[in-house]
Formats: sequence, C-alpha cells, structure tokens
Amino acid sequence: MSFFGAIGRWARGFTQELRDFTDYTESPRRYRRLRRNMILMGIIGTTIPLVLLAAMNYHQFQRAMKGELMQPLRILVNRTKHSFELFLTERLSALSFIASAYSWEELADERGLHRVFQVMKRELGGFVDLGLIDRRGIQVGYVGPYELKGRDYSDQGWFQEVTVRGRYVSDVFMGYRKFPHFVIAVERQADRGEWWVLRATVDTEKFNHLIASIGLTETTDAFVVNRVGVLQTPSKYYGKVLEQCPFSLPPPSQVPMVMETEDPYGREVLLGYTYSEFPSFILMVVQPRAELLRSWITLRSELFLLFAASLLVIYMVLYKVTGLLVKRIQESDMRREASHREMQYTNKLASIGRLAAGVAHEINNPMAIINEKAGLMKDLIETSDYCPNREKFLSLTGSILQSVERVRNVTHRLLGFARRMDVQYEMLCLNEVLQEVMGFLEKDAFHRSIELQVELAEDLPRIYSDRGQLQQVFLNILNNAFEAVEDGGRVAVQTRREGPEWVAAAIQDNGKGMSEETMKHIFDPFFTTKKGYGTGLGLSITYGIVSRLGGKIQVHSREGMGTTFTVLLPLRAPQIEGSRDGTM
Repeated sequence: MSFFGAIGRWARGFTQELRDFTDYTESPRRYRRLRRNMILMGIIGTTIPLVLLAAMNYHQFQRAMKGELMQPLRILVNRTKHSFELFLTERLSALSFIASAYSWEELADERGLHRVFQVMKRELGGFVDLGLIDRRGIQVGYVGPYELKGRDYSDQGWFQEVTVRGRYVSDVFMGYRKFPHFVIAVERQADRGEWWVLRATVDTEKFNHLIASIGLTETTDAFVVNRVGVLQTPSKYYGKVLEQCPFSLPPPSQVPMVMETEDPYGREVLLGYTYSEFPSFILMVVQPRAELLRSWITLRSELFLLFAASLLVIYMVLYKVTGLLVKRIQESDMRREASHREMQYTNKLASIGRLAAGVAHEINNPMAIINEKAGLMKDLIETSDYCPNREKFLSLTGSILQSVERVRNVTHRLLGFARRMDVQYEMLCLNEVLQEVMGFLEKDAFHRSIELQVELAEDLPRIYSDRGQLQQVFLNILNNAFEAVEDGGRVAVQTRREGPEWVAAAIQDNGKGMSEETMKHIFDPFFTTKKGYGTGLGLSITYGIVSRLGGKIQVHSREGMGTTFTVLLPLRAPQIEGSRDGTM
C-alpha cells in the first residue's frame, strides 16, 4: 500500500471517529480523545492554508529575487560580448581601411607594408604580423617575425571563405607560431580588376585583458568558446586555451541568457552566455549559485525560521485553548451528570413517599382501632372489682398500647417523609436553633456521660430560613451522633461563616464511623444500619429539607475515627415557586 493509501485510511478513520463521537461517559480517555481531535483539526485547519500561502509567496518571491539577482549577470555578459565584438570589429575595420587606402603597388612594396604594420601595432596593438596575398593565394608581401613570404594559401579553407564573404575571422589556434592566436583577413578589389587579400595575425592576449577588465570576483569565471566547444581563452577553473570546454553548449541565443546547471566539480552554478554571430563565438560567464543567491538564501532561512516560529506559537495557543475548552466541557458534563443523578434521586424519593403515605394510612386505621380497644380493655380491668390476674392483663394491655405508640411514631415519620411540608421563612440565628435542639438532648448526654463540645461563632450572620425544618435536620443528625458514640463519647458542634454567602454547622462525633460503602447509601430511603429499630428515613428527610432550603450536606467519615456532618446553608434561602409571603 502506498503512502497516500495509508494517509487515506487514516483520514477515513479520523472522520469516522469524529462522526461516532457519542460516548458521553465521563471517562478521562474520552476527553483526551476529544482534545486530541480538536488539536488535530486545529493543526490541519491552520497549517494547510499557511503552508499553501507560504509556498505561493515563496515561489513568487524566489522567482522575483532570482530575476533581480540574475539581471547583473546578464548585463555583465552583454557588456563583455560588446567589448569582444568591438575589439574584433575595430581590427577588421582597420585592416579594411588599409586595404582600401593603399594600392596594390604600395602594399606590395616591403617598406610600405612594414610602415603600415608599425602604425597598426602602435595605434591598435595586438598584431603579430601582416601579409599581402594575391589572387592565386600566394603571400607576396609579409611583415612579421617569421619567414612566410611566398607561402601558398590557395588550398586552405579560410582563403576560400574570404574570397566568398570578403572578410574572415578564424578561431584561436597554435599553428607553427606555437602560441595562441587568430587570423583576420579582408578582400580588396581594385577598380582595374586587381584583387588581393590582406591578412593579419592577432595575439589572443588581448582577449585575456578584456576578460580581466570586466571586474570578476574571485569565484567567477569568464571565457570564450567556439561553436564546437573549444576554449578560445583560458579559464580559471575549467581548462586552458584550446582545451575542450567541460560545459555542454547552451541553446543558441543572441541575447544574454542565464541558466542553472552543475559544473564538472558538482557545484551548482549559474551560467550566463550569449552567442555572437560574427565573429562567431560564445561568451560564457560562470558564477557559483550560492554566491549569487547568498542574500536570497539568507532571506529564505529567516523566512523559514519565522514561519516555523509562527506555527509553533499557533500550536502552543491551540494546545492551551483546547485544554481550556475540554476542561470546561468536562466540568459541564460533570454538572449535567450530577443534575441527572439528583433528578433521579428526587423522583425516587417522590415515588417512595407516595408509597409510604399509602402504607401509613392503611396501617393507621387498624392501629387506631387496636389502640381504642386496648385502652377500653385497660379501663375495664382497672374499674372491675373482680379480675383474676389483674396485673398480668394490665401488663399485656400496656404492651399493646406501647406497640401501638411505636407503630404510630413510625407511620408519623412515613407521613412526614411523604407529605409536602410547609416552609415558614423567617430571619433566624443558626446558633439559637442549635441551642434549642441541643436542649432536647442534654438529659440524654448527661445520663450517658457524653461530652458535648459547643463552639458557636459569635459573629455568625442571621439567615433567612425555616426554623422548624432546621430543628428537624439538626435533631436527626445529633440523634445519629449520639447513637454512634459509646457512653462517655464526645460530640462537637461548631458553627462558622463559609464565604460571603453561606454559614455552616458541623457536628462531629468520635464514634465508630462508616465505611465507604455505607456512605454511598446513607441518604437512600429505608437504608439503615440500626438493625431492628431504625426506619432508614431520618437522613433521607434531612437531605430533602436541606435541599429545599437551598443548602448542602457534606459527610466525612472514617471507620473507628468518627463522622462529621457539615450542613451548609445560604444566608437567604431560595424562594420556591408557589410560596406566598415567605410561606409555601
């Protein structure tokens, strides 16, 4: 499978995962996946446009920069080409002028030809010798350091070319002179039908001076090659004169061109060149690409660093923002889940309450009859003059009446759990409510030697709540605390302000404490650890009352260490729908 196939599979899996992301459980893995997906989408959404924009700008900027940086090389090539052409044209023109200004007889005269040659060397320079050739190709006049008079050129190509085109410029060659030179020749036809050729040899050292005068840098090279790629001038790096040029001949062009290529040493270079039609040669200027584009490479590196830094900043911001968003989503899910559980719990309490009310009513009716009959039996026994086993019957009827009272208490609590209890709002002091409740339990604490520690905050603000409901709440909690401790135990009651909007009452005992499993169910209706006598409704009722009053209950317990119930109440209880004048 290709790389693109693997990318396609990953993209399909990623898209499918986004579509199927419906697991609302509060698992940490879900939120890690959510954050990962958000980061990936953010990276894709920001990186792709930035990369495309950067690539377009990079390409356009690179093209513009290259154009501007290559232009000086084109100008250099063009100027050097004109210098070469001017040099050659100047000498051809001088030779043509001499051929036209002097007659055959004057040039055929050795002294006259010598005088002309000296003038040419002095005024123009570079000439090595000068020869006069008749129409048969025989050099009839010669001035120079060699013995070439009488030499026959009739069978040589350059002689045929000059007879056809009227002028000729040769490539550089060594010849029997043993140094690089080239030949220029012009044809002259006199009015009387005379015809001859004036031929001069030029030293190529002048070419080297021309190249040296264009001001090349240390790493830049310039040279001339002919149409078959033979060096006509020496090169600093690519060969001596008359050696084969290592570069392939570029496409013909009469205007200066620049192309990117590699030199024989594997370096990336820019090759500037131009063709000259007559004289026929190719001028080449080679410059290392790194040197010419140094400023562009530096700018490119800076742009890349800026681009990478920008992406890094974007990714860091994306990482932080997604973390904050996922955290908010997780908190929202937790609140939603808590509300859902609370709603389920409330519905459960309502259902059980309706069931309890029905059961209580059904039990109360026969219990009322039993109570009346037992009371009547007791009265009859007490008023009867003769009643064997009077004491025994009185004891039995008393047991019946006590059981009926116990059943009545249970049904009363059931009804209290089930009915919607009226709430009477008033401004009250929480310390006073606790002191009233503790007054009910003082005797019990005294008889069982329970140490009752009270620490009530003196500056506790008054709250707007229901006194009777709060009395029931704290009575239930204190009763449980008293039942949890052994005789001689300790129960501590403390009040304090909890932030700007709350007050708190903490009831702590050093009893046997509760296990974690027990704590999970202490507010469930009918859940009790008091085997045989508990109804399991006390804390359920307490929880319901505190919730209606806008408060909260916190429980901390350790087995063998004791339990602490903390009741948090708002300074002002929320007004429940349906309340009127503070009463509902």
